[in-house]
Amino acid sequence: MKNTSENIGYLAALGSAVFLSLTSIFISYLNIHYQLPPLILAFWREIFVALILLVVFLVFKPRMLQGAAPHLPYLAAYGFVLALFNALWTISVVLNGAAVGTVLCYCSAAFTALLGWLILKESLTVAKVVAVLLSLAGCALIVNALDPVVWKVNALGIITGVAAGLFYAIYSLMGRSASQRGLDPWTTLFYTFLIAAGFMLLMNLALGKQLPGAAANPAELFWLGKSFMGWFILFLLAAGPTLMGYGLYNVALKHLPSSVANLIVTIEPVFTAFTAYFVLGERLTGRQIIGSFFVMAGVLVIRLYRERTKSANRE
Repeated sequence: MKNTSENIGYLAALGSAVFLSLTSIFISYLNIHYQLPPLILAFWREIFVALILLVVFLVFKPRMLQGAAPHLPYLAAYGFVLALFNALWTISVVLNGAAVGTVLCYCSAAFTALLGWLILKESLTVAKVVAVLLSLAGCALIVNALDPVVWKVNALGIITGVAAGLFYAIYSLMGRSASQRGLDPWTTLFYTFLIAAGFMLLMNLALGKQLPGAAANPAELFWLGKSFMGWFILFLLAAGPTLMGYGLYNVALKHLPSSVANLIVTIEPVFTAFTAYFVLGERLTGRQIIGSFFVMAGVLVIRLYRERTKSANRE
């Protein structure tokens, strides 16, 4: 039974990585064709995900909206963490560029392993440390972080990027804790995205003139105006990669330790690189191919270690 649960967790984490890897195509389209500011985009992603889940629940499973009342303070904190992660991530990309921002965000694997050990009493094994190092090295190669030009950033940019990784790790830990509280992963997703959208709206309205990529005034929240195609692409981004990516990640956190789920999802840049190759015609460099093998090796290490441990326990 436990083995079946873990297999579900692995498949959900891999599925999450696949869906999340598609976000770059949608975001690139919206940036290129509409110059949509990132924090406005983040707000609409979050509110669309919440509205889609609300409609699905009301039509098919109204009970999914019930039972969360005792946990609302926790879910509010969880949603706040999600909003901060999205804000820090988008600002990091603005300050550092996509490559450096990605590498700094994926330090979350190390944060999650360490915080999971300290807070949730998850094991911190040699295999897990090796897997974290392989994943970080692979991500660095995939986004070409070895190029010195890519790292010409200021102190604020680095701090923001590391903070994004830290809050992604906290998000992972809170997702694992939510499952331990008995909350359904999809119910958790609805409330956290609804609350995160509220916080993101406040960020845009209260701090829009100070935050890069935010709405300078309330009217800018409707940046896309009457562009049906722009709104449609934004809706698809929310309904596909965002909803399924985060939803499956929550499912994975129900079946796996947060550090293991986070490690598996670091395979996302591998899928992104191959998607860019087949869909956008971008060539994979030798470094990116090697980096892909590093990330996959990190996932394989942790998988083989857990299988070996279970086998030893049966004996």
